[in-house]
Amino acid sequence: MEQAIAPLLPYILTAIVILMSLTVHEFSHGLSAYFLGDHTAKNAGRLTLNPIRHLDLYGSIVVPGVLILLSSPFVFGWAKPVPVNPFAMRNPKWGGLLSAVAGPISNIILGLVAAIILKIVYPFLPSTNLLLLFLFQCIVINFVLALFNLVPVPPLDGSRIWSSFLSPKQQFIVERYAPFFVLALLLLFYGPISIAINFVLILILHWLGVPAI
Repeated sequence: MEQAIAPLLPYILTAIVILMSLTVHEFSHGLSAYFLGDHTAKNAGRLTLNPIRHLDLYGSIVVPGVLILLSSPFVFGWAKPVPVNPFAMRNPKWGGLLSAVAGPISNIILGLVAAIILKIVYPFLPSTNLLLLFLFQCIVINFVLALFNLVPVPPLDGSRIWSSFLSPKQQFIVERYAPFFVLALLLLFYGPISIAINFVLILILHWLGVPAI
């Protein structure tokens, strides 16, 4: 049994890291909005670190599953967006901006914490240790999420910086249908996007002094 599971462990760890990172990302949107005066996420039961509350049937299960079955060069998915209403905040203009960037900032913090822990434990563990792989995946995935989400294309957080000034109804339309636009964008321009993100990621890993795992 252990021999059958062993080859799947890297994929299981990656799935755990992605689920954890997306959960913290969405929770951070709701938490920042709550402190800024918007209780929409809390009233919807989304101000939680329970990953089940943030899963999207199509974005978290169907679309990634189909891409994996088709041996796609990339796996794309999304969590259920946390409802945020900038107009309920004490300062709608800056509140919408702060709640939008809270998600990427949370991923950057997770990546930095993982990098610090990895540099501390790396000299004491063999290179094949699963903890090292888990920490390295935390760094890579969280920084990729942060970079990708800052792209100013709906429904990524880069676009929410300006969409926070739209009405709640307009925001709902953007967040409901825009993921499919991002999927089409990746299918058409995966190469250039991948090169750009990988280049920035390599610079970040070099700056952090993170050893390759």
